[in-house]
Amino acid sequence: MKATQFFISTLKEAPADAEITSHKLMMRAGMIKRLGAGIYTYMPMGLRVIRKVENIIREEMNRAGAVELLMPVVQPAELWQETGRFEKMGPELLRVKDRHERDFIIQPTSEEVITDIARQELRSYRQLPRNFYHIQTKFRDERRPRFGVMRGREFTMKDAYSFDRDLESARLSYQRMYDAYCAIFDRMGLQYRAVAADTGAIGGDASHEFQVIADTGEDAIVYCPTSDFAANIELAEALPLISARAIAKEPLTKAPTPGKSTCEDVAALLGLPLERTVKSLVLATDEKNDKGDVAKTTVWLLLVRGDHELNEVKTGKLHGFKAGFRFATGAEIEDHFGCKPGYLGPIATRKPVKVIADRTVANMSDFVCGANDADFHFTGVNWGRDLPEPDEVADIRNVVAGDPSPDGKGVLAIQRGIEVGHVFLLGSKYSKDMNATYLDENGKPQLLQMGCFGIGVTRILGAAIEQNHDERGIVWPAAIAPFTVVVCPIGYDRNADVKAAADRLHDELAASGIDVMLDDRGERPGAMFADWELVGVPHRVVISDRGLKEGKLEYQGRRDAQATSVAVGDIVSFVGSRLAS
Repeated sequence: MKATQFFISTLKEAPADAEITSHKLMMRAGMIKRLGAGIYTYMPMGLRVIRKVENIIREEMNRAGAVELLMPVVQPAELWQETGRFEKMGPELLRVKDRHERDFIIQPTSEEVITDIARQELRSYRQLPRNFYHIQTKFRDERRPRFGVMRGREFTMKDAYSFDRDLESARLSYQRMYDAYCAIFDRMGLQYRAVAADTGAIGGDASHEFQVIADTGEDAIVYCPTSDFAANIELAEALPLISARAIAKEPLTKAPTPGKSTCEDVAALLGLPLERTVKSLVLATDEKNDKGDVAKTTVWLLLVRGDHELNEVKTGKLHGFKAGFRFATGAEIEDHFGCKPGYLGPIATRKPVKVIADRTVANMSDFVCGANDADFHFTGVNWGRDLPEPDEVADIRNVVAGDPSPDGKGVLAIQRGIEVGHVFLLGSKYSKDMNATYLDENGKPQLLQMGCFGIGVTRILGAAIEQNHDERGIVWPAAIAPFTVVVCPIGYDRNADVKAAADRLHDELAASGIDVMLDDRGERPGAMFADWELVGVPHRVVISDRGLKEGKLEYQGRRDAQATSVAVGDIVSFVGSRLAS
């Protein structure tokens, strides 16, 4: 392809609202144009990357036995009402009405639609297993869209759905998709980790996230360098850091801590390690009556060590919180503790509260906590002696680097990642709600066992750039670059020999199946090179009058520090060898 036949629109500076590297570089490289909050037009340069990503996904999905179809963007609300997600999903689900005042949604995902297809089409065990997928536009009404394509409202996703006769077969389908995802991201040249993850709003029995490693990633990935353990921080088990509770050695003392409302400040004032303090967090759960009004509110006190943070996902899985929870209001805290936040603790509360202690806190002795009196904390606090044993002991904290690995094979490390894929073993979550059954060998109806598997197609662009860039611009992995090779002739519009050599090289590379761009715009060398370094084409060949007279061309890989001089007659084979390597 020639540049004058394409559309190239680069910028020297990124727009002021571009926040992270990928957003800035995609805007500067002319890959996206902002239309509205979290909504982008994909310009020709960006669309070429998307198509390459999609092609790799299609090839590997097909190889894994999945069959492509295409489901609508607009879906009738009745299907979502069957599963209860029309109400449960919240404001991220964009709800619309047609001219007849019937409810529809703009799909964020397609579990309901594909399950409706399955209950109509998959009637016998002989038709199983089956896996359908599509690559389609999605919409999620993010409260705060940001970071360009990383957290937009409209995006492209590949979602696949497997149907099996039993959980054992469903796990085999899950593994096939897991392996296909590894092949996809390997082919894209991305550094990634597959980590155990929470099932979240999708639900199900198991899930893994595929995280592209990047310092700017929103997600914290927990892994053990000396074993295969890897998990999202929301799911990673935090083992107790104290094996057994020591005997009390200190008396209970009410110590003045004026103006010191954080564990860090209290520890510094008292001259104690932060690990001796306990942090109090107050949650509330509401029980509603048949009319939907709050009939009863329970206040909970959750205790974690002062240097640890509460994990809300783990907390939400505890029995008392499965129906949902919220942080207690200021009035509820004053009512139950008789004190404002910052000085709260489990001793002598004004009204009864349910106490949940993290595993480590449950084994602490002689610790420090709030005294439920402004400007005071208790020191020398011990379970059993000074306060009752907690109502429940549970893993409710985030792990930290250096914690023991749950598999017992080392200690944990943490790195940042960007989620680009997610696989779920759903089981019968959706088939039960929608009565999707098949007939087994005995003619009896059985619930279909499902899996669902998503890849954020457009998000991959941002993730790849966050992982692959330098001060000059994007450094695309070759498999998903908009063009594989760019030919940069100096003086194309002024020198007949340069023009002829450039045209000839372009045609030879194209004939050999290489995705090549010839920059025939007649730009100055500096501007021309800067454009293609910004866009991130992996391989560049420069043709100049001086080089031709010497029988040489210049090759430079995007990551190479210097150019390599190559004989004119050898350039095609040389480029081919570089591509192969």
